[in-house]
Amino acid sequence: MKQINIAIDGYSSCGKSTTARFLAKSLAYVFIDSGAMYRAVTWYLQQAQIHYTDTPGIIKALSEIHLAFLPVPESELPLIHLNGECVETYIRHPSVSNEVSEYSTVKEIREVLVHQQQLIGKNGGVVMDGRDIGTVVFPEAELKIFLTADLDIRVKRRALELKAKATEMSEADIRANLLHRDFVDMNRQESPLRKAEDAIEIDTSHLIIEEQVLKVKALAEKIILAGSTENLVNS
Repeated sequence: MKQINIAIDGYSSCGKSTTARFLAKSLAYVFIDSGAMYRAVTWYLQQAQIHYTDTPGIIKALSEIHLAFLPVPESELPLIHLNGECVETYIRHPSVSNEVSEYSTVKEIREVLVHQQQLIGKNGGVVMDGRDIGTVVFPEAELKIFLTADLDIRVKRRALELKAKATEMSEADIRANLLHRDFVDMNRQESPLRKAEDAIEIDTSHLIIEEQVLKVKALAEKIILAGSTENLVNS
């Protein structure tokens, strides 16, 4: 049976990564968290004190960065590793969240990571989430999903996520961060956040993760079994 590529795009804290993780596990597909890749590069450059405006410094640093999704004992799914070290905890810190959108606007960073992502998905069987997966990374993906959610709900979800990681941040600061990231993501010159014309939009405001996964899985199975995406957008 042919394996398809599934692109899941959308705003921060709409459940993209979690939905993609569980969907990939359910389908026995490869899960790639593209956001984690950008966060890992951002964290590395921050540690090296290379500002997102320092293009020569970034180009040199990119040659020193190796990213991979590898299994770890405490996780059911592979996590992002940078130069052999699992950096999942570091990349979720607010200091990274506050600047990842700025680093993600850098053309040289996007070119390197998009190339890596396309290599991973060249044979199909990949679930990848991010902000430009259906428009830039996998424009030919058989299934494209665009997730949205009410801002107030996104703020509460982000607060719970940070609390689970023992990181405190006020809801006011979270709201400001999300609005800032939305603005930068939608207005950057390189690969701005936008819904692909053939993407299926799902509002996750009142859906739990299990419902989101089932919704997307049903669409994926319809394509896998039929071998066609025809009429899915209007179904």
